[in-house]
Amino acid sequence: MQRLSRVSLCPASWAVCGCSAAWADERERWNGPFGGAFSANVTVTSDYSYAGISQTKLGPAFQMGLDYKTADVSANVPLWLYLTAWGSTIDFPTTGSGVEIDLSGGLKFHAFDRKLSVDFGYIRYLYPGIPDTFAYDYGELSLNVGYDFGLASLTGRVRYSPNSFSSSGITWNERALLAVPLPFLRFSENLSFRAYGSLGNIWVERFVAYGIPTSDYWYWQLGLVTTAYGFDVTVAYTDTSIEPAGCGFTDYCAGRVFFSVSKTF
Repeated sequence: MQRLSRVSLCPASWAVCGCSAAWADERERWNGPFGGAFSANVTVTSDYSYAGISQTKLGPAFQMGLDYKTADVSANVPLWLYLTAWGSTIDFPTTGSGVEIDLSGGLKFHAFDRKLSVDFGYIRYLYPGIPDTFAYDYGELSLNVGYDFGLASLTGRVRYSPNSFSSSGITWNERALLAVPLPFLRFSENLSFRAYGSLGNIWVERFVAYGIPTSDYWYWQLGLVTTAYGFDVTVAYTDTSIEPAGCGFTDYCAGRVFFSVSKTF
């Protein structure tokens, strides 16, 4: 997750992964230890965008993830623990190409016939190969609460870090996501569509170290996900409230369209 400071101003990827996560529990999994299950995912995207800011200088990225979830506590109590490892290629203006690795774990449960979902966890962001003097590695606490209304699902997410990226101090990242299935566009059992929109805000205590021009900024995204024969094809538009002058006079924070292809197995 690049902040703008890679451009001397200066991920947790949400651009692609955040939307598909809403449907992660529906994916097929293979058996794991202690009655749990594994799943994996692979994504190729034209731009790795975190909170509207490109982590690849508007270039493509390759991403992989591996998830493990325990069995439910009981048939009547849909509560479980999970562990996730996720990685992406990155390309930062100040440190060049490399990789980001996100390790996370937490607790998740469903209620009200699985319409309500609550997810509380911890995420550790690692940037191997980048000198410790940059202080890019950091951790976040994350809370997601979602409800499936049938016609649409609404999810709210709050993330908190006591000392975020590049030793920028306390950060709060808040985002709302609305996802709408489009059954009227279902032309066959192997083809379905869903649309989503999100709006978020990031507040940073030491925003100069983080790399943004003010203490907070807004970001938003609109997208269409087409599921065809087990693949998710996403076309989305993302943007931020950061002007080019506040983004190192680049287009890394500007409005743009990106696309991705993902496979979960």
